[in-house]
Amino acid sequence: MTRALLASLLALTGFGFGLLYFLAVRGTAARIAARAGAWAPLLLTAGRLIAALVVFGAIARAGAVPLLAAFLGFLAARFAATRRWGAA
Repeated sequence: MTRALLASLLALTGFGFGLLYFLAVRGTAARIAARAGAWAPLLLTAGRLIAALVVFGAIARAGAVPLLAAFLGFLAARFAATRRWGAA
């Protein structure tokens, strides 16, 4: 697999993970606003952070360029999520 293809696939992976991540952020904010208790937002936040560490940690093992590509995809997902759902 060429470096460019790997970077492209990881950018898409970062974008998909970012959409899920920011969907979870939205859910956390909704639970906090609804005063749904402390455990649900706490568990969602911890789950998001652990998932980000695992995903980006695994990608970092492939090198700097794949990590940068995945992170750029993640940032693109942040832009798409805030445009679609509004700023948090």
